[in-house]
Amino acid sequence: MANGRHPWDRAGQCMADLLSRRGFLDCMFNGLLGVTLLDLLARDTKAVEWVPGQGMPHFPARAKRVLQIFCPGGVSHVDLWDYKPELERRAGQPLPGAGQFVSFQGKNGNLMPPPWPFIRAGEVGKPISSMLPHLARHVDDMAFIHSMTSRSNTHGPACVFMNTGQTAEGFPSAGAWVSYALGAENQNLPAYVAIPDIRGEPPNGKANWSAGFLPARHQGIVMAAHKPIRNLYPPPGLDPREDRATRDYLGLLNQRHLENHYGNTELRARIAAYELAARMQLSAPEVMDLGSEPTWIHRLYGTDDPNPLKAAYARNCLLARRLLERGVRYITLYCASRASGVDGLLNWDAHKTLKSDYERHCPILDQPTAALLSDLKARGLLDETLVMWTTEFGRMPTHQAGTKGRDHNPDGFTVWLMGAGIKGGVSYGATDEFGRRAVENVTTVWDLYATVLHLLGLDHERLTYYFNGFDRRLTDVHGHVIREILA
Repeated sequence: MANGRHPWDRAGQCMADLLSRRGFLDCMFNGLLGVTLLDLLARDTKAVEWVPGQGMPHFPARAKRVLQIFCPGGVSHVDLWDYKPELERRAGQPLPGAGQFVSFQGKNGNLMPPPWPFIRAGEVGKPISSMLPHLARHVDDMAFIHSMTSRSNTHGPACVFMNTGQTAEGFPSAGAWVSYALGAENQNLPAYVAIPDIRGEPPNGKANWSAGFLPARHQGIVMAAHKPIRNLYPPPGLDPREDRATRDYLGLLNQRHLENHYGNTELRARIAAYELAARMQLSAPEVMDLGSEPTWIHRLYGTDDPNPLKAAYARNCLLARRLLERGVRYITLYCASRASGVDGLLNWDAHKTLKSDYERHCPILDQPTAALLSDLKARGLLDETLVMWTTEFGRMPTHQAGTKGRDHNPDGFTVWLMGAGIKGGVSYGATDEFGRRAVENVTTVWDLYATVLHLLGLDHERLTYYFNGFDRRLTDVHGHVIREILA
């Protein structure tokens, strides 16, 4: 009893109130409030379930890490990957419908066939340039995307676009996003490493591996076989116990300073970088010691090749494998650098003399890259490593007026993927009969990274970071997973 009434009496009164118009509307309003509250709680619960940087994907992942091989300069798809018989049949004729089309550097001439024949490779019989005999052996494991497009026909913005999803500098690279989402797998090595070519940095340099507006600790750490890491070893005569005590005391001071400047991500990143540097005193010398590899491995990669550029790239390929097997999350390995005063000398930007330029670049890329793929596969690392080959745009099917080279073409070009979660021996999308434009399953950089993140167990629409009034994404407001190339 309560207030002289039985609880069943009160329940009966509530039912009577519900049957009245006023009571029904009152209960419905309270019910809607409850539904809204449950929805908000569910969203909060989802936010709590996934914490960035803790190695927790949104859903089961197919890949643990990524190797991106980047060839700056705009590699010609129609000369290496995208076989177009019409270029041979109609060589020397005007490109139909082009009229007086003007591309990046000016007027275009007539259709120009590849200087070398294509060969059918693998069980799938995929046509690949005869200039890449070693890579041709891997076509049964590769998924080619022949309909990639870019939003820029200029090297710097296009390189940054391929790496960050934005043509402007100041945005996080894909590797930084992965570092932010999953954190480091090996606490003694960086989560994200950029390996520049011995010939120099790519167009727009460090913007390609920047953390952008993400916390600065997620930026790419530059490592290369030709760039020894400085200051790894303590000075001679320093007592190890004294060194350890000094570092412990410095750590205490850093922590107190950080607590007084909470929210300063650059300070936090600098402290984290110093702490990582201390740990790398033990791990980095070992991973950089390429001399510990057997002779047959060096021969496989070509590290002792008489061509110093090929040998240098081969050593970087070997370094990439050593970093991957030690748990680095994301590696961008560059083959070539920024443009020079002579087109096509330092990168794939073959405006004037494509044949001689590519006869210089293809051997540098071919054997070491193929060796890296074979080595990853033999060690079982390819089962959990996603490999993708990229460039910033393609080339025109015509020759540039007055030259024997090709101008820039952002409207259709090729990238390929292999490894964890990828269906090998497939081709997705297509350019027209000349390779001028993507016409079938037109693909964007955002689609590419939606697919990469998906294989890492990350939903590209949920991987966001609030900055300047927006929930920013690697894929901006675009992107679809390319499921046709998934195993």
